[in-house]
Amino acid sequence: MDVTLLGTGAPQGLPRPGCPCAACATAVGDEARAATALLVDGALLIDLTPGPAFAAARAGQSLAGVRQVLLSHPHDGPALEVPAGLPQPGRVADGRELALLDGHRVRAVAVDIPGTGYEISGVDGERLLYLPPGAAPSGLGDGNGRAGGDEGAGGSGPYDLVLLDVLGRPDALARLRASGAVDAATDVLAVHLDHEVPPGPELHRRLAAVGARAVPDGSTLLVGEFHAVPDLPRRTLVLGGARSGKSVEAERRLAAFPDVVYVATGGTRDGDEDWAQRVSLHRERRPSSWRTVETCDLVPLLAAAGPGADSGGGRPAEAAPLLIDCLALWLTHVMDEVGAWDDGTWEAGGRGALRERTDALVAAVRATRRRVVAVSNEVGSGVVPATPAGRRFRDELGRLNAAFGAECEQVLLVVAGQALALRG
Repeated sequence: MDVTLLGTGAPQGLPRPGCPCAACATAVGDEARAATALLVDGALLIDLTPGPAFAAARAGQSLAGVRQVLLSHPHDGPALEVPAGLPQPGRVADGRELALLDGHRVRAVAVDIPGTGYEISGVDGERLLYLPPGAAPSGLGDGNGRAGGDEGAGGSGPYDLVLLDVLGRPDALARLRASGAVDAATDVLAVHLDHEVPPGPELHRRLAAVGARAVPDGSTLLVGEFHAVPDLPRRTLVLGGARSGKSVEAERRLAAFPDVVYVATGGTRDGDEDWAQRVSLHRERRPSSWRTVETCDLVPLLAAAGPGADSGGGRPAEAAPLLIDCLALWLTHVMDEVGAWDDGTWEAGGRGALRERTDALVAAVRATRRRVVAVSNEVGSGVVPATPAGRRFRDELGRLNAAFGAECEQVLLVVAGQALALRG
């Protein structure tokens, strides 16, 4: 079964007509995208892009063999242009299945917004899932690839290909992973691409970070054919200054994964209203499926197998990912415990006690089997602290960041919201 992407953009396309934003201004060449539409084996058309016949011709395809046109968007979606000779577009009711004369089977999958998702099976058993813009599947199963009802997705194991709004709904990908509908071999393709993310390197970087990719309009994919899945680092350190966007970058990297454990090392501070507001903002950004643990005892968390479910066949699933925010607050806590702020205590044994704690943390990171994204402050480029204790903290945080980063496959520096890869 092959799929030709006549378009891969949002309903208004990319660039959006008349939009002056930087993302639209740079969406040229292969990064310019028409509204998403799929041509399956030249016989089934899912959704319509403006000028579909010309789009097909540019891709080296023809619409002459199309026998069925299905719509996924809500009933009040974008205006349709139906070329002469094409069947009248329709849709399949949720949970119902349509058998086509050429052997394809199409099952409508319920989604959590108005609209319809489609599971398409080829004559040789290949399976793909296509979701409309801004949608996530509903009625998913129990985490072992078994759907919870006729309308669930992934009831027959992982899909070969999944096409969805990865950037707009990363939680949809997390749900599919949790249910077993997406595994490490599934080709995850981002469609419905809009102007929220600059095209080009930044777009592909963000997709690669969650195990997805994008292709230009007109690309033809063979469903089930092997594609190199982006190499997801097990350990990532995200550095940055104050309000640089480092926490947002870290959260974004795990938004498409289920059961994330958010490790907050800052705790609570009675009477500090500003701190309470900062904590509240962080909590509001997190997906509701994430679990929060407030602790500075990081070594046991890094060593634990985690609450992952069985992945089927008696094999334990990968442990839940950890997001640690942040190492600077962890260091502050440990320096409190060992008395590192006092010059006398520091020289009398505080230095050695702190080194033991940081060495244990770095060793735990080196040995962990969990996916870890950690956040830390980069403070060495600012004003030199006026006090010995301040300079001590700056120096020790620099050493911790260097040692922690040495054990990570990827290290990022975030400046003004832009992530720069230092490693990986």
